[in-house]
Amino acid sequence: MALESATLGQIAITVQDVPRAVAFYRDTLGLPLLFEVSGLAFFNIGGIRLMLSKPEQPTATHNSILYYKTADIRATAADLEARGVTLESKPHMIAKMPDHELWMAFFRVTENNLLGLMSEVR
Repeated sequence: MALESATLGQIAITVQDVPRAVAFYRDTLGLPLLFEVSGLAFFNIGGIRLMLSKPEQPTATHNSILYYKTADIRATAADLEARGVTLESKPHMIAKMPDHELWMAFFRVTENNLLGLMSEVR
């Protein structure tokens, strides 16, 4: 199973100044702003969500994260672990939306790049 049936659901890009970046992505690039919450901004790019945020840690080495959207995050995470992947963050709820819960998990690949799993649980 792993990621064979997953689709790309979100891309995260770290920025130094979220309001400045929001203005650029919205006003200059013309991307539709979906919503802003807690220093995060979300845009729609052809059905794929783009998230802008400040780095969680000042020493963070990544500036983008691919999020694989999967129907069953727990099963996908378990399958990845069975294949030898170490999860940096086990599946957990990130946000409760009006019609679903947003769940995520994170892991690193061979070059230390961070990847995410996401699932919209109804």
